[in-house]
Order: sequence, then structure tokens, then C-alpha cells
Amino acid sequence: MACRSVRIECPAIKLYPAPRFLLSGAFAAIASLLLPGVAALVRAQNAPAMPLTKAAQVLALPVERAREKLPVSIRGVVTAAEPDWQGRFFIQDDSAGIFVHTLGNAPAIGDRLELTGLSSPGAFAPVISSAHWWKIGTAPLPPARQVPIERLMAGVEDSQRVEIAGVVRSTSFAVTRKVLVEVSVGGYRVRVFPKLPPEVNPEALIAAKVRARGTAATSFNTARRQLTAVNLFVPTADDFVIEQPESHSPFEQPPVPLGDVARYRSGAQIGERVHVQGTVTFQRPGLDLFLQDETGGLHIESLQAQPLEPGRRVDAVGFLEFINFQPVLRDAVFRPVQETPQPPVARAVPVSELRSGLHPGELIVLRGKILDRSARSVQRGAPAFSGVRTIFTLQTPELTFSAECEEPLAATAALTSVPLGSLVEVRGIATIETGDDGKLRSLTVLLPDAHALRIVSTPSWFTAERLTIGLLIVTGLFASVAAWSLTVSKKNAMLGFLVADREKAQRELQQAHDHLEQRVKERTEQLKVEMTVRKAAEVEFHAVLTERTRLARELHDTLEQALTGIALQLDTALKLFRRNPADAGQPLELARGFLRQSQLELRRSIWDLRSRELEQFDLSEALAIASRQITAGANIRCEIETRGVCRELPEVIEENLLRIGQEALTNVVKHSGATLATVKLERQADLVSLEVKDNGAGLDPELVARQSGGHFGLLGMSERVKRLGGRFELSSAPGEGTTIRVTLSLAAAVARAEKAEIATTIV
Repeated sequence: MACRSVRIECPAIKLYPAPRFLLSGAFAAIASLLLPGVAALVRAQNAPAMPLTKAAQVLALPVERAREKLPVSIRGVVTAAEPDWQGRFFIQDDSAGIFVHTLGNAPAIGDRLELTGLSSPGAFAPVISSAHWWKIGTAPLPPARQVPIERLMAGVEDSQRVEIAGVVRSTSFAVTRKVLVEVSVGGYRVRVFPKLPPEVNPEALIAAKVRARGTAATSFNTARRQLTAVNLFVPTADDFVIEQPESHSPFEQPPVPLGDVARYRSGAQIGERVHVQGTVTFQRPGLDLFLQDETGGLHIESLQAQPLEPGRRVDAVGFLEFINFQPVLRDAVFRPVQETPQPPVARAVPVSELRSGLHPGELIVLRGKILDRSARSVQRGAPAFSGVRTIFTLQTPELTFSAECEEPLAATAALTSVPLGSLVEVRGIATIETGDDGKLRSLTVLLPDAHALRIVSTPSWFTAERLTIGLLIVTGLFASVAAWSLTVSKKNAMLGFLVADREKAQRELQQAHDHLEQRVKERTEQLKVEMTVRKAAEVEFHAVLTERTRLARELHDTLEQALTGIALQLDTALKLFRRNPADAGQPLELARGFLRQSQLELRRSIWDLRSRELEQFDLSEALAIASRQITAGANIRCEIETRGVCRELPEVIEENLLRIGQEALTNVVKHSGATLATVKLERQADLVSLEVKDNGAGLDPELVARQSGGHFGLLGMSERVKRLGGRFELSSAPGEGTTIRVTLSLAAAVARAEKAEIATTIV
């Protein structure tokens, strides 16, 4: 009995780094409570990996990750299993399909399985290996998806149930005697393995429009993990539908003249086979043949191995395609016409006509001089052929072309004995490669046999080889004459070499000296830079230490004293409450006052640090956030108005304007008694202005004149503006509200801020 795995899922945990500063002892207490739980969650993350439960999860694994043999546990339906697969099969769940390697018996198509195994990279796509399965029922096959043919041919749909529709181009039997149907879909070919009923003749399927549903499987190069072909395994006869058989036998239609095959024909239909008739001029059994009639020649590709004598008249039908801009009948079948073979007659054609792209596939005669010759072995099956292909490079005054002849090894002596430079006449099939303009790009003449090459004249005695030998002899004589000159001049050459070597050594010594001086100079400059950086780091450390000391002193002098006062007042209120509850009111009011003052002092301390609003938002958004925070709990409506582009202000201006706006709004909440506050931010060319206006009680001008200000008072705002070289305006009257307006010049403010920063760094 197989054991079922138990899967325990744990929520994902994301740990964040601890804050740099703890402002009070409460943070330490909270951390001490949370640390044990965090440690437990970390231990849970280090637990053994849970099994993958979806086929799509396995397919998504990178190759290196799939090699780690991750556990897999899925449920799905068997979509493909062939008898010759040795127990292997395809399974598909609700996420995807995948191939399974198992050493046991294969399940049947439609079986619903529960399966466990290990991930493996496979030879093309990830698979499940070392699988164990048990049947838990049966189920209908998953619906086949219609996918673009480009996606299928790219291998993306490997192992998935898909549906294709196309035209049958050929039928055959695979090595395992399974029917193999090649279906053309959008210019691509898919190898389909259907389950055909006994009464269906596979050859009758050619040119039929079919629809097939099955599991996509790829053929691949195992060493390079590259796709070579796409197969489709159809599980049942119902999944292979003949939508439209070939409407008529193409052999019963009138033959098309060979020269008219690629011309306009009003009755031509997509996917139909073309019927032609002609005389065989050349054949490579099991590969192709060439036909010719009075209108021209045609190349026909056919897997039929039946040999045909040259001159035999045959009927052929096939699918028209274009290779190198030349028409070709592919996947053709032919049958001889019962006539006495008449040897085909080759005719000489002008080279100018060949250069214009005429006479493709015709039997022609050409003359040329042999420039080069090469040979390579040829092995071909169905029917078996073993021999040598001899390739000649020939030249005419107007054209250079090739001539090829395939002969058994014993018959190649006649071809290899032809001397280079000979003028020969070749009789063979013109295979032409043209461009889209129809002009000739290359010409190859296919010779039926060795007798198709006739020597017109052999080269003269004064050949290139003999000329080369003569030049070598003359060169040897000149070398002998020059040897004594070399011997005489040897000492002079040696002396010159020594002088040149000494001069070279002197130049290298001078270069080394110059290089050393340059390195010393560069190192000196580097040390200066490092010393400057170290001094800057010391100044920065001193500034950070000073700021931390200031924060500690401020918290001690404000927050701690306020908390002490609150504690004393609460103790007094408790004592008075025990004697007389009415007497506890005054100490509680004092404690509330201390608490409110503590909130204000703490807020000021926090505002004195760098605001995080400006790190996440622009100035207008930061002012909106600050206004909501400051007026929260107060019966004050705050409106924000922005004019101009304020998103690209310098950081020093944004920082100071935000601080001024926060202090002004704080004063409105604390002192004005207003119900409406308006904040206007305006950008004009090089100027930026901030205006905070309220409808409160206003200020007494005499009190304003006597205002000495704390760190965040009116004096503090005016000093900020003064440091940036701006203008600070305050207008107010009792009962008419207060308006604070700040105007800054961007260039002047940035220049003053940089000057102040340099002075602080030097100190």
C-alpha cells in the first residue's frame, strides 16, 4: 500500500531590519516579547521542503532547480500512454500536463491517478521521475485547447492537450508500425499519430482537411536540449476528425503544363494537389525526380522508391511550394504511363537565358573549363544508396557554375581522372537559385551519370602545377645565390642587432623611470584624497555624535521632566480622591496640561529630525499630510492650493518650506481659534512662495513686535527665511485672522545653503 504524504502549509514570513534608534525603553520591552515568536517562525522556514502539488510548478522549475530532485505529489488524468513507452506516460491536472518516468506498468488513457515522484530536468522540459502511482478512478480527458501553431512549434505546449487543424501532406508507418500522418498547419508540419479505424486507408487521407486533438510531445536533440520536431499523440479515433476529404482524385483532373504550374490559375484552391505529366529526365529514387515537357521542366520531391528510366512518361500529383523562389511539387506521388521510354534530348541554351532565370529543371548542355574538383561520400536509405558525390566548379566567359554527379565508388574513377583546366561539356538538369527579382544567383547542373561529362579538350602542358614547380626551382637558385650574401653580412647584422638591443634597453629604462614617476604622483594624489575623505568622515561622525547628544539632552529636559510632573500630580490626585473626590480635579487638570505640553515638545523634537514625507512625496503632498496630522482632533478645516510646477524644487528649499508650514499650522491650532486655514504653494520661474492664512482671532501688533520666539516661533520662521535670503511677511489684526507669507529665490537659497554647509563642514 502506498503512503500518502501530508502537506503542511506555513504563511510566508517577511522579516524587516530593526530600527536604528530606540527613543524609549518601551521598544525594548516589545522586542523581548516578539523575539521568541520570530525565532520559531525562522525555524519553520528551515523545515524540509514541501512537495510540489501542481504540474505547472514542476514545469516552471529552472534546469538547476529541477536537478535537486524536489518531491512532487499531484493528481491528474492520463492523457497519453503508448505500448512501446515502457511504462512512461503523460498526465495532466488542472494546471498543466507533464511527462512521467516510471519503471512499472503504464496506466490506461483516462485513468485518474494519485502520483508521487521527484523533479527532473528531462531532456527538453522538466519531467517527473522515479514516480509511483495508484489509480483512484477514471475521468474524461481534459478539453484540448486551440493554440497558435507558432506557440506549438516553439515547444511551449509540450505535454499539453491541444487541438490543431490542417491539411494532410503525407502518411507512412513509423518504426513501431504506428500510422504517422504529417499535417501542414500554417506553413509548419506536425507529426500526428492517430488511432485510425481498420477500414480507413491512410493513403486516402492525403490532401484531406483534418482536425486532431491530442497530447503534444517534442522530438529533441538530447545532447543540446534542442527541439527538432513536434508530435501529437491522438488517444482515440474520435479525436481525429476528417473534416473534408480530398474532393476528387487529382489524377482524374487534366494535367497542368509544367511551365504553367506557378502561373495564375483562376480555379486554384488552397491545399489542393496539382496534377502534372511529363518525361523523366533525372531521378534519385526515394528523394526526388525531374520531369520535362514542351513548356519546361519541374522539380518533384517524392518518397516513392520506384525506379524510373529516363524518358519514361509519368503522371505525378503533389503540393506546390516555392524553394529559393522556384516552384517545387512536394510530398508527390507518381505512376508511370504505359509508353515506350524515349531517351530525353538535352539542348544547348545560351548563358544569357540562364542568367535571366530561364530553363529551371530542364535537361541542358553547357560547356566550361574545370577550375576545381571535390568529392564527398553519400549515404542514403529507402532505397539504400552508398557512393560518392563529385562536384566540379566550371567556368564560362559569362558564368561560373557547379556540376554534381552521384555514382557508386567503383564508377568514380572516370570523373576523378579528368585533369583540371580541361574544357568539358556537361549534360544534366539545371537547378537554379534565383532572387525575388527572378535573376540567377547560382546554377548547379545535376549529371545523371559519369558519361554525362565529356572532355572537349585537355589543358596545355603549361599548367598551373608545372608553373608552380618552375617557380620553386628558380626560387631555389636565387636562394643559393643569396646564401653567401647572408653569410658575409652576418657579423654586420649581429653588430647592428646589439646596438639596436642596447638602444631598446635604454628606451625601456627611460620608460620605466617615467612610469615610476607617474605612479608616485598618482599614489600621492590618491593618499591626499584618502586623507580628505577620512577627515570628512571624522567631521560627519562628530556631527552625528553632537546631534545624538542634543536629542538625549532635549528628551531629558522636556519629556522626562513632564512625565515626572504628571506622575506627581497623579499621586496627589489619588491622595485627594481618597479623602474627597472633588478635590482631585485640580491635580488632574495640571496632569492634563503637563501631558499636552509633553505632546507638543515631543512633536517638536520629531519635527526637528528629517521629515520622511519629503522622501516619499513632493512638497505639496508633504504639506497635505502634515496639515492632516496637525489639525487632527481640532475643529479646523485645512485647504491646500498649489500653483505652478513644484515637483522639482531643491531639497533645502523643500525642507525649510515644510518646517515653516508645519510651525505656522501649529500656531493656528494653538492660538488662533480659527475654523479655516488655507495653505498656498506657488512656483513662478525662479521664485517660490508659501502662504498660510487663517480666519482666527488674529495677533496684537505690539505682541508681535515683542515676540522673542522659541525654536519654532515666529522668530524661528523668520530666521529660516533669512538664512535662505528670502522675504518673510506677517500681516494680522485682532479679529481678522493672520497671514504668513514666505518668498524665496531658488538660486539664492541654494547658494546660501551650500555656503552654510561648507562652513559647517570646515568647523
